[in-house]
Amino acid sequence: MRSIRVEENKTLRLQNVLSCKMNLSKINTGTFDNEINKMNVFISTHGAKQIGPLIQYSNVEMNQNGEADINLQFMLQSDNFINNVQSPYRMDSMLRVKNCLFARYTGKENTLKFAYDKLGVYAFENEIELEGGSYTVFVNRDDEVISADIFMPTKTEE
Repeated sequence: MRSIRVEENKTLRLQNVLSCKMNLSKINTGTFDNEINKMNVFISTHGAKQIGPLIQYSNVEMNQNGEADINLQFMLQSDNFINNVQSPYRMDSMLRVKNCLFARYTGKENTLKFAYDKLGVYAFENEIELEGGSYTVFVNRDDEVISADIFMPTKTEE
């Protein structure tokens, strides 16, 4: 079954978040899984347990040369806060992202991009300005179908 459900004004809440930025220029096939495994090992060797699914943050920024730089970050939650975290990791006790467009995607992994596209079109049609980044929470994965929640922060008037 394929579906994409869209909602407005949702909040992403994460606790005890271990994150790691990825350098896309140094990434090759299989590196993502390897880095996520390293994060899992880091959590367990510090007396904590991973809770919840993998979260991926991504955004695109223009560099000084006018070229697009893709920023990618993986996040895992743990049952306890880990003190004294050093590079390449970062630990946040709470991550709260308010006022997001939200999509719940169910379908094949290779068509997940349609959920991002649908959120972009929804924002355009409803005159909602997006900040430019997205958080993807990989809720469930089996052989054929994945479920993912996508949060795209919107710009708010101040």
